[in-house]
Amino acid sequence: MAVNWLRLNPKKTEVLLVGRKRLCENLLDSLSPPSMSGGVLRLVKQTRSLGVFLDTSLTLERQISSVVSLGFFHLRNIRRLRPLLPYDSLSTLMHAFVASRLDYCNALYAGLPLKSIHRLQLVQNAAARVVKNVCRFDHITPTLRELHWLPIRWRIVFKILVLVYKALNGLGPAYLRDFLTPYVPAHPLRSESGNSLVVPRFRSKLGERSFAFQAATSWNAIPVGLKASPSLSVFKSHLKTCLI
Repeated sequence: MAVNWLRLNPKKTEVLLVGRKRLCENLLDSLSPPSMSGGVLRLVKQTRSLGVFLDTSLTLERQISSVVSLGFFHLRNIRRLRPLLPYDSLSTLMHAFVASRLDYCNALYAGLPLKSIHRLQLVQNAAARVVKNVCRFDHITPTLRELHWLPIRWRIVFKILVLVYKALNGLGPAYLRDFLTPYVPAHPLRSESGNSLVVPRFRSKLGERSFAFQAATSWNAIPVGLKASPSLSVFKSHLKTCLI
């Protein structure tokens, strides 16, 4: 900060401890508030960064609750306008106000419990019913396929794999490329031509939610021909078809 002639504003700076819930609570009770530039910094249990709510255990419960609440709020307003709008305008509104919020930073949801992902899936299901004017008691899977919408679980995988493709082909930031290690077997094997990545090992479930683990696991699961796509647009198109 000093080298770049920058200075933190203590009134706008927060300190968030990330780790096991009990450990963080004990530290918050025992530690004295840190100081910087003559001001005392606030120790918080939850903060917001780039529009995403982060907590000490990285459960993202507050973030998911915020997305679900805003999603249903906009759905109620769009539902009132549905009789007056053509299909194209209705679809545009749905992508702008609902789908964009479901997709924003959704790579952070990788590895979360399915009950958390299900809350987001309920928003997407409701959006599909509004667009296609489907009864709430009808099965939603055929509607999602007709709209060519990936379910939330696979939208998360789609985002991660796009980031991996960009990083491996020089289209993404270098710091993401540093998390990806190509798999090189000790002896010549058929898997050598699989363009696979090394899956790091972690002792905790929280570690398995990291980008390095999720990226390698998801990348190794897709076909070899898909990994060798000549362009990003071709990769996205074939990947979406594969996941659907």
